[in-house]
Amino acid sequence: MADQSKKQDKNIELLIIGGGAAGLTAGIYGARAKLETLIIEDELVGGQIRDAYAIENYPGFSSVGGVELAERMQRQSLEAGAVIDDLDAVVSVKLSAAEKIVETNKYRYHAKALIIAAGSKRRQLPIAEEEKFRGNGIHYCELCDGRFYEGKHIAVVGGGSAAVGAVQHLSNYAAKITLIHRSEKLRADQKSQQALMENEKVEILWNSEIKEALGNERLSGVIVENRLDGTRRQIELDGIFVYIGSVARTGIYKDYLTLDAEGNLVAGEDCKTDVEGVFVAGDVRSKRIRQLTTAVSDGTIAALMAEEYIRQR
Repeated sequence: MADQSKKQDKNIELLIIGGGAAGLTAGIYGARAKLETLIIEDELVGGQIRDAYAIENYPGFSSVGGVELAERMQRQSLEAGAVIDDLDAVVSVKLSAAEKIVETNKYRYHAKALIIAAGSKRRQLPIAEEEKFRGNGIHYCELCDGRFYEGKHIAVVGGGSAAVGAVQHLSNYAAKITLIHRSEKLRADQKSQQALMENEKVEILWNSEIKEALGNERLSGVIVENRLDGTRRQIELDGIFVYIGSVARTGIYKDYLTLDAEGNLVAGEDCKTDVEGVFVAGDVRSKRIRQLTTAVSDGTIAALMAEEYIRQR
């Protein structure tokens, strides 16, 4: 990490933290409003949509790959005039009506308005062996690691759209897929569920959880417990892909902004936080529905509200 005292100070009109769907949309609107707009992202631009094998509920596309859509959004944001600085993480913030200071590994930014679209990070499989087998049998990205399991038996953990979509992609490689879900019903849309049920490679273990991962240097199996009767069984398999939700990336803001019980930033439909000139967009905002379309909507509203705030000052 860079020496905090030697960082270069930079002034910016609109600073956006997060380069996912919400942040990129905010970048498009901010730049088109002729605001000096900078998007900072600590990972790959595109966020979680990059992990989607196929997106079939985004208007204008009957089906589009997550990576393709992310790259289209990134390109459109750049063409509008936004600047994107990826692989630079936020290390501290100081937020008030008078000043918005954001320090990253490389710079100290002074922004007139700030949009937080930091998104969330994947929840890790809650077993003792997770760290031991992470990247060596336990994975969180089917697009990245699915190809290593050609002809193998793998497990997918979860019951939402991400898990069911992962099964679809992993079916291109694996000989057998065991879907392990802690509930008795799936949360994915009905079309995706139907495709899952018709997939001959898939076996579903309902009301079940992984309690232990087995293996020496590499994963060789798991112990699965039925949540209803407590019975356990051992399953031999070669890999696990995990999709059990996400954790909001908001800890750095808790001293300045209000968080809900799940750690999301509290803001209304106008995306305004309780600090003047600070807005929040996307999955990191406290709300009931989290979809790609709602993230894009938040990005639009946050950017327009930020423009209005800057113009009024």
